[in-house]
Amino acid sequence: MARRSDGAGSVGTTEADATGARADRPLSGEKAQRIIEAMRSNVARRGLAGATFDQVARDAGVSRGLLHYYFGTKEHLLVQAVRHDCELRLASLRERLVAAKRADDFIALMAMDLQEGLTDDPDFTTLIFEMFTLARRNDEVALEFADLLRRTRETVTEILTDAQGRGVVALTADPASVTDVLFALADGFALRILSEPERDFRDSIITAVRSTRPLLGS
Repeated sequence: MARRSDGAGSVGTTEADATGARADRPLSGEKAQRIIEAMRSNVARRGLAGATFDQVARDAGVSRGLLHYYFGTKEHLLVQAVRHDCELRLASLRERLVAAKRADDFIALMAMDLQEGLTDDPDFTTLIFEMFTLARRNDEVALEFADLLRRTRETVTEILTDAQGRGVVALTADPASVTDVLFALADGFALRILSEPERDFRDSIITAVRSTRPLLGS
């Protein structure tokens, strides 16, 4: 049986309702972008537990009823916000990495993507961690989160496989394993950098970059 929402963004729907029945109600365009941005900022400031549909609706300039109609619960809205951001980031990363001519270019571009993300948009990483925490106690969100990780892994694995085919990199392990290591490093640094914003991580990031070079044949 699906677990129920905590009530702050629910009208008696279950999480199955939110991730299932509501999924066939597309909302796109400028209004959807305002809702996603409002959800991102509210979760980043208050955490998912502190964010409410009332606050999100007010910040987005839409009615609370519209949020309920399209998303059902704030948990499902969080899923949609993270999914939207991940798709944009993956498209941007793919575009960047296609320009790499050698392994060092590939590594430098990935490191730049991580640093820019944490500097320019730390809210995104906060949303990922909020979704991870929620997934530990919510079966439907856990499935969504696992699917998100799978699609992200497959995209980067595909990029690595293509780069190897073009002679840009010479992987010393299978592409999926290399992808897992790269994401493990990125996730670890993201957590530490956001937790210790006053600390200078530049030397540590340089060390991490050097550690990945053997994996990519640099």
